[in-house]
Amino acid sequence: MAGNGTVQRWDHTEIRLQNFSYMWTISNFHSIVEERLGSLRSPTFSIEANDKWCLTVHPNGLDEVSADYLSVNLILLSYLKSHVWTKFQFWIINDEGDKTETMRSLKAFKFMPGHGCGFKKYILRDFLLSHAPRLLPHDQLTLLCIVSKVQDSVSISDWNRKPGIQVPSCTLADELGELWENSQFTNCCLVVAGQEFRAHKAILAARSPVFRAMFQQDMEESRKNRIEIPDLEPQVFKAMMDFIYTGKAPDLDSMTDALLAAADKYGLESLKVMCEVALFRDLSVENAAHTLFLADLHSSGQLKTQTLDFITAHVSEVSETSGWKAMVGSCPHLVAEAQRYLASAHLPFLEPPFKRLKRS
Repeated sequence: MAGNGTVQRWDHTEIRLQNFSYMWTISNFHSIVEERLGSLRSPTFSIEANDKWCLTVHPNGLDEVSADYLSVNLILLSYLKSHVWTKFQFWIINDEGDKTETMRSLKAFKFMPGHGCGFKKYILRDFLLSHAPRLLPHDQLTLLCIVSKVQDSVSISDWNRKPGIQVPSCTLADELGELWENSQFTNCCLVVAGQEFRAHKAILAARSPVFRAMFQQDMEESRKNRIEIPDLEPQVFKAMMDFIYTGKAPDLDSMTDALLAAADKYGLESLKVMCEVALFRDLSVENAAHTLFLADLHSSGQLKTQTLDFITAHVSEVSETSGWKAMVGSCPHLVAEAQRYLASAHLPFLEPPFKRLKRS
């Protein structure tokens, strides 16, 4: 019959970032610190015609917690819309014109007119002043801020007006997930801390090389189809099994460390990378040493490199944390590796905090 054709449409949404750099030089910096001025504000700048931004610097911090630090902020003064999503990064420009002491937002923040965001503990004031010849040439502090503004999404459509047949979306992950959740047609039992979980040997073997090896070997556990799983909590094991059956990322907020260990042990590379991404997303000065330890323990190369980059950028703060001081005694090889990483980054002026720690 005429008129029964199907119209098909394909859509593609593209999120675009607009990058803008702004450099601000503050003269007579020592005098500003000595006079204990509350804050300094940069001239206004614009990324596009309908917005206005500025930077602020608080030489003596924003509050009691940050009183020993230089605080920096990016502020949206005006904008036609109610808000804009933006990422940002700060650097100090040294005496050779190179960027150093970087600190960046790990996610986009929602900026509204009259509000801002930044880093209360950008750099220790004493550290900055003690390295004045390099970081404050001619008694000038030069800050570089790069703003990455999320542009409106662009939708690109492609119409095909020829009659066709609509192909349904694949539901394999959901269907396998139901087999796992409902324990249907299972043929093996996995025992975790006394709890029994029914599963499917073929699916486990297809997804994990470690399970595959278990089932291929002529082991008593394999013959009885009953396998003890040591060193895992039941909730961690269940999250791992959810991933094995569906391929979907589990809730990583409360068990990222344990899931990383499980993914590494059972050869689940995709889950391992998901854990690395979560750990990097939550990376901070306080947990940098622990994250470096985890990355080294589980051979997470990308996470280790990113963590070393972060430590290099925040060495004066990281070296004062209890986690780093504990690692000096327990993992000296990681401390040595961080020192080599600093040396290769050509930042010799950042070495004293590590040297000071090494003697303690």
